[in-house]
Amino acid sequence: MDTVDGAAPPDVTPPVAGPVLDGIPSPRASTPEPSGAPTSTELAPRPSARPRAKRVRALLPTPAATPFTLVYAAVLLVTSAITEYADPSLVHTLHQGSSTDVAHLVQYPALVLFASALWVVGGVGSPYALGLVVVLTVLEHRIGGRRTAGVFLLGHVGATLATEVPVGLAVLAGHLPESSLHRLDYGISFGVAASVGALAGLLSPWLRWPLLVAFGGVLVDDLIAFQDPMTNWGHLMALGIGVATWPVIRRSLGGDAVAPVRLDMP
Repeated sequence: MDTVDGAAPPDVTPPVAGPVLDGIPSPRASTPEPSGAPTSTELAPRPSARPRAKRVRALLPTPAATPFTLVYAAVLLVTSAITEYADPSLVHTLHQGSSTDVAHLVQYPALVLFASALWVVGGVGSPYALGLVVVLTVLEHRIGGRRTAGVFLLGHVGATLATEVPVGLAVLAGHLPESSLHRLDYGISFGVAASVGALAGLLSPWLRWPLLVAFGGVLVDDLIAFQDPMTNWGHLMALGIGVATWPVIRRSLGGDAVAPVRLDMP
């Protein structure tokens, strides 16, 4: 384009909003972003899944943190496999030899009280087997392996004797037939119920009482069904034994004030 002599050339600078050349964008006016806010090229950080994973791991036994629970769960896994795949006659013989009925308790009390806790009624998929792993893991995290084993054995042995001794006395008094002395009785349910009762004492109140009400309600419902009243009474007794250990457990932890159980333990 020709220019006029003596006149200033017209302003041919393109507006900022448009491109200077085709395909090259013009610079945009920048506004300062607030300090600490992510820029347009930054992605907002995603919430970490590690705390959730730690809480899940805290419910599973490990060799370093919960050796008692891990070893015991492994033993139950083996005996459950035997129950599932071995010859039925062999399985029946093993269960019969491990039964804590009155006849066996009179002859081999220590042996059958120990052996009866090596079998899971219903296999490893039963509610009591799953509950055992979770409850014993959390309990062992808090009070250690020896005390956890003590709580379990106290419930197992105490509830067994509390249900079988009256049977023996009733047979002697003639109120029950002699066949009651050979009742098949084995499993982990008494120990699990006692462990639940003990664990409740280490929880904060808003977890403690719902747990006791829910678990106790299931046991009472089983008792009302009256399918196996002696075992059902044993479950309630074992739960009571676990609750009765609260003062002892709290003293062993250094006082009556007990910190709530945490599920984010390493």
